[in-house]
Amino acid sequence: MSWTEEKVAKLKELWGKGNTASQIAEIIGGISRNAVIGKAHRLNLSAKIKTRTASSSQNFDNSISEKNIQSTRRGRKSKFKSLIIEKDFEPENPKQLEELDENSCKWPIGHPDEKSFYFCGRSSLKDFSYCKLHLLYAYQPKGKKDEATEKDEVPEFIGKKIQSA
Repeated sequence: MSWTEEKVAKLKELWGKGNTASQIAEIIGGISRNAVIGKAHRLNLSAKIKTRTASSSQNFDNSISEKNIQSTRRGRKSKFKSLIIEKDFEPENPKQLEELDENSCKWPIGHPDEKSFYFCGRSSLKDFSYCKLHLLYAYQPKGKKDEATEKDEVPEFIGKKIQSA
């Protein structure tokens, strides 16, 4: 199958109107969907693919969706802020691997090769494997990239949390 100038012109026209590759192949006739996609790629036609979700979401008001996104972001930040503000942590309850259950904090303390190695053992938060203190280490708020710190350097707010625990 060869691409004639008429077929290329028809492809460009239909592609610009937003027709799918399958529709274009059917209209032109004698070519496959993949042939249409390949030719469009070689012609550097824009890849403005419209999915069903994208075309159906055009009916929504953008301001409403932006408000929902902002409230979601605030909710996530406020969850972490509440953890940072809270100062009373239950005492550590050292546990060995065999003693852990689904409600125990599974934060490892020490190196597994050492005899003194254990897991935190405090009560873990619902849907997490860690207690409130270790959750601060494990999960950083989205969009907050701290400056690179030395491995031995502990951030100030976590240092205060450890001292008050």
